[in-house]
Amino acid sequence: MQALANVILPVFLIIGFGYIARWRQLITDSHVDGVVLFTQNFAIPCLLFVAIARLDLGQDFDLRLLASFYAGAIICFGLGFGGARLLFKRDWEDCVVIGFVALFSNSLLLGLPITERAYGSDALAANFAIIAVHSPICYGIGITAMELVRNRGGRLRDTGLRVLKAMFRNALVIGIALGFIVNFSGLPIPGVMDQALDMMVRAALPAALFGLGGVLYRYRPEGDLRTIGFVVTLSLVVHPAITFGLAHLLGVGTQGMRSAVVTAAMAPGVNAYVFANLYGRAKRVAASAVLIGTAGVIVTGWVWLQILP
Repeated sequence: MQALANVILPVFLIIGFGYIARWRQLITDSHVDGVVLFTQNFAIPCLLFVAIARLDLGQDFDLRLLASFYAGAIICFGLGFGGARLLFKRDWEDCVVIGFVALFSNSLLLGLPITERAYGSDALAANFAIIAVHSPICYGIGITAMELVRNRGGRLRDTGLRVLKAMFRNALVIGIALGFIVNFSGLPIPGVMDQALDMMVRAALPAALFGLGGVLYRYRPEGDLRTIGFVVTLSLVVHPAITFGLAHLLGVGTQGMRSAVVTAAMAPGVNAYVFANLYGRAKRVAASAVLIGTAGVIVTGWVWLQILP
């Protein structure tokens, strides 16, 4: 429990700084929007580009591991989407965002450090395999679903073109695609550019968390607590339970199972709010689910660590 608190509390402090700064009117909503824009369109894409460009893609890509994690994620997307529509009577666009919140685990900010603290740095190879395809898969599902519901009644071909256009206008997806190009081609990154990218990468997560704190002040969980509780339960309980069961069924090794289940058990990531902000839908649910889910990881993460071999 202490190890989890040591990892998660610094994250909360940065979110808290952003919340207090907005609450005490040290910054305005337009300042918060500027920070979110910087992280969403520049800093986080640089982070994803660097992570994938430097990743050894030839190691530890176990399809059984990826199937265990992503089958659970996709099922939770469907449950989140369906529950938002049937239980909470949200409109279709909100349903997509709520499904995306249940889909997108915080694999980077929480999954990596908690796995490392629990099992050591040698256990992280499977985490990196999940992270390498996390954003492309999740954003591919989210953007496709959003364009389908926005283009209801339109031709399937038109919807497909809209999905491709939306995917390749998304700065996060562009960063990921460029990272894969550099990785596969073996092109070296010039030293000066590499250093500049490292500076952007160091700013990405703290700035994103600070901006999220300001966003949370604006979108407090008034009136959406049942929806937020539903999506947080999918993230912290249902997703890791499905991943755990499938990993056993498919014969995933102990080390891979640990990485997959710990990553699946993480709260919705900051990108859940980024996605909500891109489309301007269900932003209160997304922002609050990130905060409440991250707090919940202190308890549920500890439980999963006790269950895992």
